[in-house]
Amino acid sequence: MKRTFLKTVAVALAALATGSAFAADITGAGATFPFPMYAKWAEAYKKETGVGLNYQSIGSSGGIRQIRAKTVAFGASDAPVSGADLEKDGMVQFPAIIGGTVPVVNLDGFKPGELRVTGPVLAEMYLGKITKWNDAKLAALNPGKSLPDQNITIVHRADGSGTTFNWTDYLTSVSKEWADTVGKGAAVKWPAPSSVGGKGNEGVAANVTRVKGAIGYVEYAYVKKNHMTFLQLQNADGKYVSPDDKTFAAAAASADWFSVPGMGISMVNAKGADSWPVSTASFILMYKDPADKAQSAEVLKFFDWAFKNGKAMASELDYVPLPDSLTADIRSKVWSQIKK
Repeated sequence: MKRTFLKTVAVALAALATGSAFAADITGAGATFPFPMYAKWAEAYKKETGVGLNYQSIGSSGGIRQIRAKTVAFGASDAPVSGADLEKDGMVQFPAIIGGTVPVVNLDGFKPGELRVTGPVLAEMYLGKITKWNDAKLAALNPGKSLPDQNITIVHRADGSGTTFNWTDYLTSVSKEWADTVGKGAAVKWPAPSSVGGKGNEGVAANVTRVKGAIGYVEYAYVKKNHMTFLQLQNADGKYVSPDDKTFAAAAASADWFSVPGMGISMVNAKGADSWPVSTASFILMYKDPADKAQSAEVLKFFDWAFKNGKAMASELDYVPLPDSLTADIRSKVWSQIKK
């Protein structure tokens, strides 16, 4: 399974690299969360327009560093940059796609979605306070299930990560102890003694697949591609839900995007009976006055095409495409600030 996953990533990277061999390449770097989506869009865009995309899936923190260093035309981050920092850097920020971060486990004998967990219990696992799968608190949430007397290994991101930012934002929202002792961030000090790091969503998925008794968090496209076992999660309305495009869309339904500078809203623990509790957007960062205006214009052409033509592809990977009303606002309110 690990080989299959790595092969999938390698093929996607090769597709991007093939596109980058031609003139008018678009360069970008950052979040691994949307990488499967960008790879799919890039392949279709290359076939239609002849323009390639060279996107480095290096993590959100890496994407922010690259755009600030002006080595790429756009940066990608799942942890939104603050309005103050955007102003200081002379950048704009807009969402490109919506998805969900999902708890995945390596437990023999259980189907995806068969086991349930609440946010507070999940926080205790990540705090290292629940260390066995047959712990009484987990057993109480899963009556009639024969949970194994097996150690829990916590798998987390080893690199600076917007996926980690959203995961820890969620844990902070459901656990006062987590909020007081760890908090949220793209990189945190993981308290559980059993913690193991992996680079990118790819690395976390690979480690969970490799380690029996492991639990980790990855974007849902990685769950689907690798047939991983996910946990149902209790949402803010007290309902247990499974991750998919419908529950991600439910979480995003009431989002007020322009209520925060740079559109950097949080959707974690959103209200609604069908809402997935760790839903998030992935954001694009660009300069208002780019050094290479032709390259910047190509980036906008790519995302304009993706917003218009990429909805079905997004749904195939269980991402949620942005509604037309929102993309119209992005064009008029955000892209209009970028000098041509």
